[in-house]
Amino acid sequence: MKKISMVINADDRLGHISPEIYGHFSEHLGRCIYNGIYVGENSPIPNTDGIRNDIIEALRNIKAPVFRWPGGCFAEEYHWQDGIGEKSLRRKIVNTNWGGVTEDNSFGTHEFMRFCELVGCKPYINGNVGSGSVRELSEWIEYMTSDAESPLTEQRKKNGRAEPWKLEYLGIGNENWGCGGNMRPEYYADVYKRYQTFCRNYSGNRLYRIACGSSSADYNWTEVMMKNLESNNVDAIDLHYYTMPVWPEMESATDFDDELYYKTIAAANFSDELITRHSEIMNRYDPEKKNRTCNRRVGLLA
Repeated sequence: MKKISMVINADDRLGHISPEIYGHFSEHLGRCIYNGIYVGENSPIPNTDGIRNDIIEALRNIKAPVFRWPGGCFAEEYHWQDGIGEKSLRRKIVNTNWGGVTEDNSFGTHEFMRFCELVGCKPYINGNVGSGSVRELSEWIEYMTSDAESPLTEQRKKNGRAEPWKLEYLGIGNENWGCGGNMRPEYYADVYKRYQTFCRNYSGNRLYRIACGSSSADYNWTEVMMKNLESNNVDAIDLHYYTMPVWPEMESATDFDDELYYKTIAAANFSDELITRHSEIMNRYDPEKKNRTCNRRVGLLA
């Protein structure tokens, strides 16, 4: 019998997988936020500052690296001032995107940032471009990250947070070709540049600015973004793709046959082609990848 020997060199690495690729998405949809992540301080469910202890433990165990909030389509109708201050005085809203339910905004900026601290993950804030304003997003960033003496930092302190938070990931708009405003790529590129101008870096914080990318195989959107966005005003372009094979219908997550299962796998496999083709477009505009620019990262929302 021939003896075979093998040497494994654990230090010989061919590549690096960024931990952010295992990030998570949290939106005010169904029970994701209320009763899912957040139950309130007075809930009989064991919690820390209103955040479920079992959720904290589960996410810490899998080492969740980053969480994106407040959504999706919901983010484009979210106004952050509604979710700060005394909870009994917060403005109630109707969630027009998901079910028309009334939300009391008891889960807002402070609660999300506390959630990230408890889980040990980085926060990813998605700003409202569709129905918000430049001033609104600019002031939200100052409220979260500045330690300068200003009305916004004093407001944060009054609401219980003396020290500013660190915020790296900032999405400037979400699905702006659809629920975020039904914009053309040329129009959104201009809107994006206007918004990012006023997204300041306060108190040593460094924002990683993420522009809204295309829907699935809309390669023209990526082409227009790369033509119009300069490397000094964007750090990433995200990519939106859903693996549901019969979109926009919602199929059961547990009741499916073999045919639907294989269609789902095929749809998921298509993401590889999407990333490859979008990356090819991006690389034409910066083939050497010299800077920390938009062609260095492609975020896949699935």
